[in-house]
Amino acid sequence: MTRPMLEAESVSVAYGKVEAVRGISLTVEPGRLVTVLGANGAGKTTLLNALMGVLPARGAIRFEGRDLTRLPVEARVAQGLSLIPERRELFSTMTVEDNLKLGAFRFRGTGGGGDIGEMYRLFPRLAERRRQHAGTLSGGERQMLAMARALMGRPRLLMLDEPSLGLAPLIVAEVMRTVARLRDEGVAILLVEQNARAALQIADHGYVLDGGTVVLEGDSRTLQTDARVVETYLGVLAADDAAAPPNRVASGR
Repeated sequence: MTRPMLEAESVSVAYGKVEAVRGISLTVEPGRLVTVLGANGAGKTTLLNALMGVLPARGAIRFEGRDLTRLPVEARVAQGLSLIPERRELFSTMTVEDNLKLGAFRFRGTGGGGDIGEMYRLFPRLAERRRQHAGTLSGGERQMLAMARALMGRPRLLMLDEPSLGLAPLIVAEVMRTVARLRDEGVAILLVEQNARAALQIADHGYVLDGGTVVLEGDSRTLQTDARVVETYLGVLAADDAAAPPNRVASGR
C-alpha cells in the first residue's frame, strides 16, 4: 500500500479564543490532486498555513511518514513542501528571471534547483517577459510566475491558495490546465479554491469545509453530483451538468 504524501490528523488552529480550524483530517496521496473547497471564512487559508508551519496548530501533520508538527517553515520546505499564498508574494521590483532564481535559493551552490529553461517551456509567456519587472505583469502572469518560482524549489507537494482569485475566466482555465499538468507529471497538489467548478474538474479528491471543519469529502466526480455541493458551490445550472461525465480541463483524468 502506498504511503500518503501528506497526512493531517485532527488539526486545529485558534486565533486567541476563536477556533478557525477544528479537528480537520485529510490525506494527499503521491501524484494526486486534492482540493479543499469552502466559502470565505471557512478556514481554508488557515489550514494551509498550519500545514506549512506558518501558524501553530494542534494535532498531527506528517509528510511521507515523518512528523512535521513541530518543524518550522524552513524545515518543511527542505522536506519538499511548498506553499503559493493567495497574494503570491512576488518581488515586484525584480525581473521575472530573478524571481525564478530566488525560487531555487535553498539549493544555492549545489546546482540542485529547478531549471529556468524548463520553467519557460512550461510557462512560455514568462519567457517573453523574462526581463520585465514582476510588478508590471498581469494577474494571470503573476500567478504563473508564482507557480514557476515555487517549482524552482523542486517541491514534492505543492499547495496553492486560491490561484484563480481575481483572474478572468479564460486565464482561470489556463491556470487550472497547468495545475492539472503538474499533477500528471507527478507533483502532489493540495489546491484551496472558491471556484469549486474549476477545482473539481481537475481534482482527484475533495474536502468541503464549513465553519472550520470538514463537512463533506469524496472523489471529485461524487462531489460534482452531490446535491449539497451543487446547490451551495456550483449553482443551479450545475444540476443538469452533474449527470454528465465531467469535462476535464486536463488530460482526461
